[in-house]
Amino acid sequence: MAQDSERLSDLVSRRKFILTSGVAGATALAGCSSSGESESADENGSDGGSSSDNGGESSGGSSDTTPLTADGSSTVYPITSQAGSLWNGNAPADDEEYWGPDQYGIDTDKNMADYWAGLYGFEPSGEEGTPPFFTSIGLNHTGVGLEKLENGQVDIGDASAPVSAEFPDRSEEDLEPFTDHVVGVDAQPIVVSQEIYDAGVTELTLTDIQDIYQGRVTNWSELGGPDRDIQAIGRADGSGTDTSFRNNVLGDPDAPMDGVDSRRGQNQQVKTDIENADNAIAYIALAFVDDATPAIDLEIDGEMFEYPDDFGSLDYPLARALHTYTWDGTSNKEAAFIRMLLSDYGQEMFVESADYLPVTDERRQEEIDKLPEPTN
Repeated sequence: MAQDSERLSDLVSRRKFILTSGVAGATALAGCSSSGESESADENGSDGGSSSDNGGESSGGSSDTTPLTADGSSTVYPITSQAGSLWNGNAPADDEEYWGPDQYGIDTDKNMADYWAGLYGFEPSGEEGTPPFFTSIGLNHTGVGLEKLENGQVDIGDASAPVSAEFPDRSEEDLEPFTDHVVGVDAQPIVVSQEIYDAGVTELTLTDIQDIYQGRVTNWSELGGPDRDIQAIGRADGSGTDTSFRNNVLGDPDAPMDGVDSRRGQNQQVKTDIENADNAIAYIALAFVDDATPAIDLEIDGEMFEYPDDFGSLDYPLARALHTYTWDGTSNKEAAFIRMLLSDYGQEMFVESADYLPVTDERRQEEIDKLPEPTN
């Protein structure tokens, strides 16, 4: 399909926007946006996250106006947090920047959240900044988000790896309640410190990456760079980015990585480490690449993938799906939010604006078909 071959250089030119509407309302909610620096605290649920009934609801509907909560992957966070902020802002239909439904073939004069929630019977407020229910989006990593989902602490678990890879020791029966919703695609580039890039290390092979992270290559001079130790940055165990990297690059989601010098829980922290170092390399989500964290070209099986042009194709071998899991089915409240993400509006406003790839039309329809039918 046309979306499959869309170049990343076209995507990054799409408008960026500042999400100010509804922020005050969102931050007033209990359990809103937890940065989760301490994994142990998050895993024990001690960050004050909101509890909710995540059953495969047929009863939630218009009577359930408690906040919709999500937590997990820092890779998926740019999508769900932006969507949550605009949902809380509940922009009117004539706001062409943040809503403007006619731009997306939607015939309505309702405010943004009023429209999507209204599909599932929630009463519209008709007021900007007051949605039918608020959203509260936390920041962590995949493993924590999925555990919170399983424990009933959140409605949605953001994940950048499939639950089967995140919990490889669990049986298919144990994983069955995790209900998958794919909302975008990440190309997962490799980034290096600016000093290393400027010194000439602008491309590596997949074998080079394997050698670095498994400790066989430890100095940049071995790869045509300066005589400088390699600082290999990894993601925390339980991170979907880490699971996907091990699976795609090393061939096993549990593969050892003896060359890792440090691990970080979030993409944002990895980006800071790369910016502050002069000898580092890391794997990161596509949304976090910029001039301060340059992505290198990557040769895989004799084929060169050049950034940014070739990273905009789903043919890129390190591409991976981005998930918003629900528990034991999908409630009306969850369905309203996820249906918005999967719409033309959601794919452009929240997926492409974060420099991720949209889901193909065929796959998107499959995901929409998983959701409960609208009641209105």
